Amino acid sequence: MNDEKVLEKVVSYIDEHIEEDLSLDKIAESLNYSKYYMARTFAEQSGCTIYKYIQGRRLTMAAEKLVGTRKPIIDIAYEAHYNSQQAFTLAFRRLYQCSPQVYRKKGVFYPKQTKLTLCTQQYLLGTNYRMGGRMAA
Repeated sequence: MNDEKVLEKVVSYIDEHIEEDLSLDKIAESLNYSKYYMARTFAEQSGCTIYKYIQGRRLTMAAEKLVGTRKPIIDIAYEAHYNSQQAFTLAFRRLYQCSPQVYRKKGVFYPKQTKLTLCTQQYLLGTNYRMGGRMAA
């Protein structure tokens, strides 16, 4: 199977199960891949780890909820799979360069981690541009 198909299947699985607890083992088992092969292929094709991709997608969804709802920040943090508001705030600040509270006050949603698509990946890989650093999954 070619590497782009692996990326496509992993992204699709993550998108369909983003509300669930997602581990590398669970994704690999569900898609019948070796977790090592899957993680390496994903990182090579996307330029980021599966964990960072999931985290970015969840924080982007949280940002949308901050602007579009009046839910308490702690509830949004739990929905994004953070165990505390402090951990959520630190991760959110790293990605969006401001706290969730400040982001909500601005009232404008802008996605930081959209769903990866193959046409985007081909363009990015063709220009040798990478999204983020490489970290262990």
